[in-house]
Amino acid sequence: MSRRTGQKGHIEPSGKWFVVRWWMDVPGQEKRSLKRARICPISGPGSMTKSERQRRASEIIAASGADTEKYFNHVVKPVQPEATFCEQAEIWFNNETSRKRNPIATATKEFWRGCLDNWLIPNLGDLPVSTVNNGSVKRLIPIMMTKLGSKSITSYVGVIKQVVASAVNGDGEELYPRKWNAEFMDLPVVDKNKQNTPAFTSEVISGLARWKNLAVRMIFILCGAAGLRIGEALGIDIAKHISSDFRTIIIEQKARNCKIEDRVKTKTSVRKVDLYPPVASLLREFVGDRKTGLLFASRNGKPLSQSNILKRHLHPALLQLGYVNAATGTHKAGNHAFRRFRNTYLRNRANCPLGLYQYWLGHSEASMSALYDKIKEDNQFRLEWAEKCGIGFELSSSVPNVLKTEELDTLNVVD
Repeated sequence: MSRRTGQKGHIEPSGKWFVVRWWMDVPGQEKRSLKRARICPISGPGSMTKSERQRRASEIIAASGADTEKYFNHVVKPVQPEATFCEQAEIWFNNETSRKRNPIATATKEFWRGCLDNWLIPNLGDLPVSTVNNGSVKRLIPIMMTKLGSKSITSYVGVIKQVVASAVNGDGEELYPRKWNAEFMDLPVVDKNKQNTPAFTSEVISGLARWKNLAVRMIFILCGAAGLRIGEALGIDIAKHISSDFRTIIIEQKARNCKIEDRVKTKTSVRKVDLYPPVASLLREFVGDRKTGLLFASRNGKPLSQSNILKRHLHPALLQLGYVNAATGTHKAGNHAFRRFRNTYLRNRANCPLGLYQYWLGHSEASMSALYDKIKEDNQFRLEWAEKCGIGFELSSSVPNVLKTEELDTLNVVD
């Protein structure tokens, strides 16, 4: 509770006076003491009617501060040991990661755990939660700036806010409400123009579509031609997610850390992605006689390793192609660069209907008109536009489905 509930007090005669009795919290002990105060004479000058006595009794109790939140916090709460930031962080983390309503993704859980263990608990862990405020965060930010970028710092401060807000009373109300002040904390401003968000060009993806490893080549083609996230591509099941004509891929699960997760990033990520006919032909050839199993699987049937694809194939291929990341000056870029290429192409060069390209990419429905858009139900329309839009890069002539043993071995190992 945040305070005692309101008392009316007990009015009774005592000698020549009406008095009111009420309970008062005592510092340092849980048991309350009984207080008494005169209201008015029983008769004669200064006497009051019953309603006047009740009103006066309420004023006396209110003036004592017995029912105020400030008095309760000052007198009663100190009896209870206050949680430290470390203790409250663990409570928050356990609650968030075990909730049934809007359960969090594994990646989010791992991010929060790393944030707490590496930065927040070592620097704020011993502080009482009540003292974690704008000032304490302001002192932490310069420490984080020595090794973290603006985006990471902003995200970590967001975790601090959630931990502090998670300290609530029995009614679910915040014990330590804060008005966070980014200016006072000198929180770094995230400049999106300086973020490392590379997008491949048509020439680069055309080169990647000729990569020597056959399975990875098909992954590159699908990610560039369909705008798939790498985890979505690695989660495709031949029997469940590929249409009989190979023109449509259903996205409803993903692979992460060589395991299938029965979920995708967001609700709008569940979708059907329609393919350009030549890409569908390559996909059909790559699948061959297989009827079940993952489209991209290791020799033991498990999903391929994303980190291996990145380190052993994408980065070497980009180096070979002479690619330069404008943000870092290196040849390295993440798998999401395929998705940015597809977004840029559909939005600016393919004259694709807005609702359709947002659906294909699984972007969030930000408006009511987007929610009312039922383009996802018009299969023929989508297939026609997939052919009209094209892919924006050149394909290799063939993507056989037979992989050499050594090629499988390079994808089998998990870093």
